[in-house]
Amino acid sequence: MSAPAAETVSFDRKAFDEFLAGVRSEALQKGIKGSVVDTALAGVEPVMRIIQRDRSQAEFKLDFATYRDRVITPANVARGQKLRDEDQTLLRQVAGRYGVQPRFILAIWGIETRYGAVKADVPLFHSLATLAYDRRRSSYFRNELFAALTMLDRGYIDYPSMKGSWAGAMGQPQFMPSSYLAYAEDFDGDGRRDIWGNRADVFASIANYLAKHGWTTAQTWGREVKIPPGLQARLGDFAREGKSGCRAIDQMTRDLPLAEWEKLGVRRTDGGELPKVQITGALVQPDGAGGPAFLVYGNYRAILRYNCAHHYALTVSLLADRLGDG
Repeated sequence: MSAPAAETVSFDRKAFDEFLAGVRSEALQKGIKGSVVDTALAGVEPVMRIIQRDRSQAEFKLDFATYRDRVITPANVARGQKLRDEDQTLLRQVAGRYGVQPRFILAIWGIETRYGAVKADVPLFHSLATLAYDRRRSSYFRNELFAALTMLDRGYIDYPSMKGSWAGAMGQPQFMPSSYLAYAEDFDGDGRRDIWGNRADVFASIANYLAKHGWTTAQTWGREVKIPPGLQARLGDFAREGKSGCRAIDQMTRDLPLAEWEKLGVRRTDGGELPKVQITGALVQPDGAGGPAFLVYGNYRAILRYNCAHHYALTVSLLADRLGDG
């Protein structure tokens, strides 16, 4: 299956063919069957539309309120609450096994594919090969390309079903191939980790991903707060040290006990005091100084590991608050 000619990038044909030859050689060295590689890479072309999307992701182009309001609509909240009630027994079973509150599972499901209604249909090997060839994130997507080949090689999915988003994310939870290999779950025990059509596996896979990234059911994600002008001017003094591998995490302040933030003048949005609990939090300002501010806990970083963008993680968190656990 080849991409439409009108969308083909005018890349150097020889260089792209050499790139594919390198992928083929490395895949065979990794033990992936030649027939699988031949099927997956047949007719693969770089696609301009995918490069354009990679350069203009909404998480990085829109202000937070615009991004949030596209997702947290009355219709999306009502739909999520209806599905929450319909699947209450299953959600509680998943929550009990993985220690992740149902509202967060629902919120990620809702933001990723509108609770399974959105069906991504971009041929996966075209998108992954395009992004692996492009220099911006070539190493990351090259690894994802090999993960997709591994899925096909192991029979987890057939070639015609290998479709996803423009960035190669698959199924109702929009897992990248490497995430599927590491975190997808067969919750109902039918022998398949079906994140495309089985809600039990979808819910469990989302919950397992969060759990494996440090989620704790003992706390929520955080809350919106007010920052006094004096502290706003000093926030550079509270910069996070080190590199986490996620730029959004590195942009947060370092963690301090809530009692310390209280002493520094941080308050609830209504002016009230912060909760009297023994946990730490970091400050996040998705639009920078002057915009909304949030005090976030450890669970918030698990959501950022799902998608490393504050617009995304805050929208998931706020949608979860609106959905509730029923």
